[in-house]
Amino acid sequence: MHPRATELITILEGTIYAGFLAPDAASIFKSRLFSKIMNPGDVFYNVGHKNATLLASFNSQNPGVVMIPSTIFASDPPILDDVLAKGFRLNKKVINELRKKFS
Repeated sequence: MHPRATELITILEGTIYAGFLAPDAASIFKSRLFSKIMNPGDVFYNVGHKNATLLASFNSQNPGVVMIPSTIFASDPPILDDVLAKGFRLNKKVINELRKKFS
């Protein structure tokens, strides 16, 4: 989460579900999800059955901060339940409870 830096991702192998959350101008507790499934050679969470390798770089030593709970669990459109469950090692029931708290 880095609102004052840009990020570059280059996929070397595997398939990646990549995205970013942009703050909602109307509410600091909401965000908008922009996402894409990426393959080797694409420049922009592993959804394949193989491991993936990527390079990521940032352009700022002071990238800023974001309130992660509300940014992640109240995004529009929502981040895929499977991605959140795998990333946080939670079941979908807990993910739904967190969505209710931060939406």
